[in-house]
This record gives sequence, C-alpha cells and structure tokens, in this order.
Amino acid sequence: MTATLIPSPPVDDRPAHRDPNVLRWLGAYTSSMIGDSVYYIALSWAAVQSGTPSQAGLVMAVSALPRALLMLGGGVIADRLGPRRVVIGSDAVRCAAVLAVAALLFFTSPGLWPLAALALVFGTVDAVFLPAVGALPARMTTRGQLARVQGMRGLAIRFAIVVGAPLGGFSVAAGGAATAFALAGLLIAVSVPLLVSVRMRELPSDEEADVRDSTAWSDLVAGLRYIRRHRVLAPLVLAIALGDLGFVGPLNVGLTLLADERGWGASGVGWILAGLGVGAGAAALLLAVRGRIPYAGHVAGCSLLLGAVAIGALAYAPGVTVAVGTALLVGLLAGLSGALCGALLQTQSDPAYLGRVTAVAGLVSLGLAPLSMPVSAAAIGVWGPGPVFVVSAAVCGLGGVVALCARDLRRAELPR
Repeated sequence: MTATLIPSPPVDDRPAHRDPNVLRWLGAYTSSMIGDSVYYIALSWAAVQSGTPSQAGLVMAVSALPRALLMLGGGVIADRLGPRRVVIGSDAVRCAAVLAVAALLFFTSPGLWPLAALALVFGTVDAVFLPAVGALPARMTTRGQLARVQGMRGLAIRFAIVVGAPLGGFSVAAGGAATAFALAGLLIAVSVPLLVSVRMRELPSDEEADVRDSTAWSDLVAGLRYIRRHRVLAPLVLAIALGDLGFVGPLNVGLTLLADERGWGASGVGWILAGLGVGAGAAALLLAVRGRIPYAGHVAGCSLLLGAVAIGALAYAPGVTVAVGTALLVGLLAGLSGALCGALLQTQSDPAYLGRVTAVAGLVSLGLAPLSMPVSAAAIGVWGPGPVFVVSAAVCGLGGVVALCARDLRRAELPR
C-alpha cells in the first residue's frame, strides 16, 4: 500500500473550532454538502419532468447500487492514495459532471439518460468520497479533537439540509433544473480550493505502510481482518449497522405513510422532520462544544437503546404534537449515539486503516440501508406502521444491546 501524504508543518494543537486548518475543511465540507442537497432537488425535479413517476424513482435509486457495490473498494483507495487527494478528486469529478448536465439542459431536452448517467457517476464517486471523508479528520487535527470535529461535521450536515433544500427549490423555481444543477456544481467547486489549502500531518503508521508491497485485494482483506480482530471496532461496526438498519426505513418513507394514515398531512410530516433535525443538531452541537463526553461507549449504547424505544413509540403518538416531541427525542438520542460512535470509530482506528474502517461502517448506512426503504413501505402497506416501527425499533435496539454487552466497547473512552 502506498501512502501519499504531502509533507507539511505540524498541525496546530488548539481546539478544533479555533483551528483555521479545521475551519477551512469545515467550509469545504459544508459547501459540498449544500451542493449535494441542491443537486438532489434538481435531479428529482428534472427526472419527474422528463419521465413517468416510476422512471423518476428509478433514476433517483441508480446511485445507491454502485455506492453499495464499490464502498469497500473505495475505502482501500482512500487508504492507498490518501484521503485528501481522493476527496479533492471526487469533488472535482462531481463538479464537472453536474456542470456538464447543466449545460446540456440549458441547450437541449435530452431526456432521462443523461440524468441516469449523472446519478450513476455520483454513486460511483460517493463510493470513494465517503470513506475518504471519514479518514480525513485524523490527518488534519490531533486525536483529542476528533470528537469535536465529529460534532462540527454533524452541524455542517444539519446546516446543509436546512439551507440546501430551500435553495434547490428556489433555484428550480427561478430557472429550472438547469439553473439548479449549475448552482450545485458551483457550490461543489468552492470546496476544491479550500481542500487544497488544508494541511495534512504525517502519521507514524504511514511510514510503516510505505514499505509494504501489497495489492488492493490484500489491503481489503487486511482491513476486514483488522476490524474483525479489534475488540472495540468489531462490536462498534455491528452496533452502527444495526442502528442504521432500524433507523432508515421508518424515519424516511415510514413517516410519510404514518402521517397519511393519521391525517396529519404534509405539514405534520414537516414538523416531525423538523423535530428530528433539531434533536440531531442539538446532539452535534453538544459534542462540538464539549469536545469530549465521559463514558463514551456506555453513553453511546444507552442512547442507541433509548432512541430505539422512542422510534417504536413514534408510531403510537396520539397526535402531531406528541409525534413532534417524540421525533425530537429520537433525533437527540440517535444523533448523540451516531456522533459518539463516529468519534469512537475515529479514535480507536489505526489511521492507516481508517478509510477501510469507515467504508465498512458506512456500507450499511449509506449503501444497503436505503435499499430497505421500499421493503419498509411494502410492509407498512400490509401490516400498518405500528408493527413495522416496532420491528425496526427492535433492530435498532439490538445495536444498543451489542454496544452495552461488549465490555471493551462499553468501557471505551474518547481521548482527552
């Protein structure tokens, strides 16, 4: 495996929220995520305008398949080439692809094929981008700041969702899908020079990696073996996978079907999603401000377990007000467990393996879990939202049980 870190001065040992190096990365990441939000609005609108609803749904789902199939290979690429280089290259490719489709839509009406091709490119690039993003923080700040960076990243995601969706809708209304695609490409382009300016620090394990002559396949096998033998990472990855599998179905398509059955309408769905977002944002803010939470493994397991109970209760909320309060609790607990699990993943992994560890952890949540949404929708159509939410909650709660029963994970702490 070949390491490609660019030599640079030592990274500042200051709090992450006051470190210009981290803030440059945060600005790049936020701009890229807002661009992603605008892109998805533009893609869905263009697909609906160019084909039938079923064809539009197929276009929107195209990116999930390469992401699921190639994610593990993306982790190997991130570790072999270095996460900084991979993230810069990924953003450059995504920017070029989106701007090309924007230009095509400005001058012609090409139909669904260019949109499907764009979704395929995005899914393929995401397969290498996402593991690299997970591996990057360990190379730009100290271990003691990784939990705070995880909280800052969570805030950036929340901000991108709040800003990106209305920005995408406004740009589509103002100039059509072509204008929205152009805006998305420009927002992603902003991230590239900021990422180029981010300084990386050399890690001891990289020098070791330089002398290893290995193939991509052997690197992948070595990464999987490393996770399997690690007393904290093995149960942690399993807990993350179970938590995501139980969360994605009911909290995405399930909410819409629940609101439709109860007569809460689109506004009810909006308020419930707002409660989820506020709760998750509060959890990210807590970690960003504190930087460290004692008994991290124990708190992550308990919050995952309690969050599962709240997911099950959501289906039995008597009214929209109670549902919003329950959703806020779900967002807070799920956000806290997710941020702590992510921080533990960062701090427990050897940096030389971090791309592959991130890829394995993200394979379920970003690759496979979205594919469970049609299954959840079909199950709700047969049995109703209550039983499906309860089963999903049980799966999510099983992740908390795994975290609490694994002694080394339960006792894991974040570095000071």
